[in-house]
Amino acid sequence: MNDTLLIELLTEELPPKSLSKLGLSLREQMQKALADAGFIEATNAGLWFATPRRLAVQFPNCRETQPDRTVEKKGPAVASGVGADGKPTKALEGFMRSAGVEFVQLEKVNDGKADYLVARQHKTGEPLALHLAPMVEAALKKLPVAKLMRWGSREVQFVRPVHGLVMLHGARIVPGEVLGLASRNVTSGHRFMSVDVIDISHADKYVQLLATEGHVIACFATRREEIRKQLDAAAAKRNLHWLQDDALLDEVTSLVEHPTVYEAEFEPEFLSVPQECLILTMKANQKYFPLMDGTGDQAKLTHRFLVVSNMKVADPTNIITGNARVVRPRLADAKFFFETDKKSALAGRREKLDRIVYHNKLGSLGQRVERLVKLAGRIATHLHTDIAAAERAAMLAKADLVTDMVGEFPELQGIMGRYYALHDGETAVVADAIEAHYRPRFNGDRLPQGNVACAVALAERLDALTGFFGIGQIPTGDKDPFALRRATLGILRMLMETPLPLDLGTLIDEAAAGFAPGVLSTDYRAGLLDFIRERLRHFLRESGHDQNAVDAVLAQESLRIDQVPARLAAVKAFAALPEAAALAAANKRIVNILKKTEASTAEIDIALLQEDAEKNLFAAVTAATPGIESQFANGDYEGALKALAGLRSAVDTFFDKVMVMAEEPLTRANRLALLSQLAGLMNRVADISRLSA
Repeated sequence: MNDTLLIELLTEELPPKSLSKLGLSLREQMQKALADAGFIEATNAGLWFATPRRLAVQFPNCRETQPDRTVEKKGPAVASGVGADGKPTKALEGFMRSAGVEFVQLEKVNDGKADYLVARQHKTGEPLALHLAPMVEAALKKLPVAKLMRWGSREVQFVRPVHGLVMLHGARIVPGEVLGLASRNVTSGHRFMSVDVIDISHADKYVQLLATEGHVIACFATRREEIRKQLDAAAAKRNLHWLQDDALLDEVTSLVEHPTVYEAEFEPEFLSVPQECLILTMKANQKYFPLMDGTGDQAKLTHRFLVVSNMKVADPTNIITGNARVVRPRLADAKFFFETDKKSALAGRREKLDRIVYHNKLGSLGQRVERLVKLAGRIATHLHTDIAAAERAAMLAKADLVTDMVGEFPELQGIMGRYYALHDGETAVVADAIEAHYRPRFNGDRLPQGNVACAVALAERLDALTGFFGIGQIPTGDKDPFALRRATLGILRMLMETPLPLDLGTLIDEAAAGFAPGVLSTDYRAGLLDFIRERLRHFLRESGHDQNAVDAVLAQESLRIDQVPARLAAVKAFAALPEAAALAAANKRIVNILKKTEASTAEIDIALLQEDAEKNLFAAVTAATPGIESQFANGDYEGALKALAGLRSAVDTFFDKVMVMAEEPLTRANRLALLSQLAGLMNRVADISRLSA
């Protein structure tokens, strides 16, 4: 009989930041286990539910009994399983014992490489009750839980104490024990709004019963959307906007079972504090949603905020006033930190950085600031921007790290530096560069605006990359403790999207020059450039660019990252030409020929050109070269590549009529020199041989 299977684990409050992951993982583990055992189809994804005090899954059309099936178990290869005497070896005997078969029951199968032995057994379908509890136990052990705990006198472990287990198949309790608890058909609802105990008469009625009798929205996604709708409605009443934050919305969804949104407020006098401070303390400490007047960068914080409560009451006065009372000390602390910090200028805090270790091999934070000042000044020189402003911003960029506000809220570094710099009378350019030098902070974040800000932001990342690669602290696998991948992406985005006409090799060398002699190894540079190119390759592919086009452009190993987008666009346009495939194939052939020979770099000797086809190719290359070189020099990469289309006929005829590897040495060398000149012309923008399949 097929019916709906319900599994629920009733717990104490689960970790809110990982609740959705736990629910989704439980569904995935149980789906695989049930499908592998034949109780559900592999395509039956089921449903998952997660609230602060429960994890649950539901699978429709679950079989009460497995279908009969043949189980195949692969054994050793025939060569190692059967001896010269035709009898099983020790290895095969062990396999037969584990599979529960005799030698005569084994079958020989070829997998295309070798013959191996398999044991096939017909198994009669077994009931769900025999398998479900062990499946649930195994699934719980595979959940993404960082730390387990024990409770009471039992030895069982889970992320939080477990108080109830439901395993229902339709209306029938599936007997079994998980984490020391026997399965039942009863659960609990909301701590305060629910009836005492909820009897689940049928697995299909789980969600409905929790909602009507338990006042619990079991589905995480449904509860999240309900909170969003209530936030929208509450903000619209004031003609305001709640501050969108998906991470906070997920966390709040994980904290409530019956969400109700209320509006509260704080004293307007706190708005004298930078709004970033108030927003952060409301979100991080209280899980409130600030109400904003306007949207985007122009949005201004109001003195109102929204609270997502786990209770719906007729008179919410106590909830509203209670939350207003709770947030007030937090805002007062922020105001105190801000007013106290303003009493000391940023420049006066600079010497405190000398006492903070940046890295034991790379010196103090103060020494790092000295490097940033020099490097930002050099980059500003290349960008023909205000050198003094760039150096001043770099000198003050890290000073807010020793303020009370950033000490309390590290997320505000840079942001508070800007506010304090403006208070100290620094120019807007310097203040903005202090805030922007941390950008982009994350994928998709906006870039620093203006050359001064870019100079400081580049210096920040180049110093880190050069320093850590120079001492051998290179990211490996998933480990990147100094966020060097993110720093690299920031550099690449600034150079390409701003764009900035800077040579990456020069930037790395100037960053390295800031370190004392002997600090950096002598052989890190090539590895660092390879690392940056691979991050660039990954970024471009993730951005949707054709893989062959990316490989063609990056094969040139150009250090002018700002030119990459234009080169990619040119390669894309060239690939669409009817001549592209033939020229790419010819170029690939040329590259392969030149790899196998020592092509002469001498000038082509016209007197040695014998065949009409090679004379025509020489003439075509000679005529096309000035225009293509001019277009390349002016950044017209698309024009340069399109001009190559005119060479197709001459190239095709050359390979049809001319024997490149002539027996006569001078003739052969001359033809190789012609191909070398052609290859150089064809590959000025990108290695178009990479476009050939």
